[in-house]
Amino acid sequence: MIILIHSETTESTLHGNLGRAEYSYYFVVKAFRPVLTRLGIVVPVRDPVRDVTAIHANAAQHGEECVFLSFAAPHNTPLGLSCQTIPVFAWEFDTLPNEVWDDDPRNDWGYVLRRTGRAITHSGFAADTTRAALGRDFPIASIPAPVWDAHAGLFRTSGNGPALPAGLTVQVAGRVIDTRAIDLSLYNSPERRVNGWAPLPPASEGAMRLRLDGVIYTTVLNPHDGRKNWIDMLDAFVWGLRNQADATLILKLTHSEPDGAISRMLERLSKLTPFLCRVVLIDGYLSDDDYARLMSATTFAVNTSHGEGQCLPLMEFMSAGKPAVTPDHTAMADYATTENAFLVASSPEPAFWPHDPRNIYRTLRRRLVFESLMKAFTDSYAVARRDPLRYAAMSEAAHETMRAHCSEAETIRRLRPILSLSPVREVALRPEVLRPAPPASGLVGL
Repeated sequence: MIILIHSETTESTLHGNLGRAEYSYYFVVKAFRPVLTRLGIVVPVRDPVRDVTAIHANAAQHGEECVFLSFAAPHNTPLGLSCQTIPVFAWEFDTLPNEVWDDDPRNDWGYVLRRTGRAITHSGFAADTTRAALGRDFPIASIPAPVWDAHAGLFRTSGNGPALPAGLTVQVAGRVIDTRAIDLSLYNSPERRVNGWAPLPPASEGAMRLRLDGVIYTTVLNPHDGRKNWIDMLDAFVWGLRNQADATLILKLTHSEPDGAISRMLERLSKLTPFLCRVVLIDGYLSDDDYARLMSATTFAVNTSHGEGQCLPLMEFMSAGKPAVTPDHTAMADYATTENAFLVASSPEPAFWPHDPRNIYRTLRRRLVFESLMKAFTDSYAVARRDPLRYAAMSEAAHETMRAHCSEAETIRRLRPILSLSPVREVALRPEVLRPAPPASGLVGL
């Protein structure tokens, strides 16, 4: 079988696209590709409309099966191709977009999925939401990105079980903002503001060495994505652990232009002073080795989002045996349990589809219960400091849960049936539907 793959963001455009619409699909493709090579010949395509048709025609002449995996939201998936197209998408809201705007029928995802005839998503929540819209028999597979194998080697055990992380040093090419090293009062000072924000510390010309010790909480997020809900994260961490000098929250930021968000974070932190706990913002590049050191130094992975399509960073850290502080809604419902995480309660609240420029309430997201989040921080800190056996059990549970959830072996098992279905022949579509959609202004995240 020939497996064609496409993502709008590639290795050459990744840096400039960090934090922009659908940039995370690059990392999903990167995780899936080694598995796909065990199932067929993998061919990346740059222009789906041009390249897929030509490659499919050539494959047909030689009697080869051919399938096209479009790693994009359905409204960005080209239709009308001669090759069987399978959208591979993430989703975290309780309804699929089912309306047309901007005269593009693909904004109704049902329109797209009925024509492709099948799809792959990354969570049971998204699969159930799709079946609710298209019928219980619609062929959709829940297959998270296979990240377990790449991070499982970081799981460390002592003679009595998984070991509590020890202090490590990480090198950052970029900017590190550490509440231990700056005067937070400056970031709530109107007279120092330029264009509404206080000036930020400059990036270091060389690599910065960041020493990490104590109880480390780590999150990786796009600071401009409101769904990531860093406001509750900062508030709950500081309020819950303000008197614990050995508690550190690290926010690894993923955006090419984070300054505005960093200013808002520092202003938020300035209003929470005084506190003894530590908050570190990393705005810079980590090599694979340093990312692994950050993961190894981490005690708990953190997620405080309103919804997730799968949450790759959380899956990676848990694969390495890091218990989590996280809600168990949307995609996390597949893998976050009381055995491997300190669960945060949530409730539904109105929301709009993130790529809908009308911003009309048509769906629901999850609102976290703040007291539950603060308790998750305090309870997890107590376990890290006073209950090593429970921490060890949670660490091992995280590692083993992710083996069953997102290992390469499990991915292959789930991929085979959806790839082997008989091809679907699409109905004729208007020519304008064949063109890829313009980039969405909203964020459709993972």
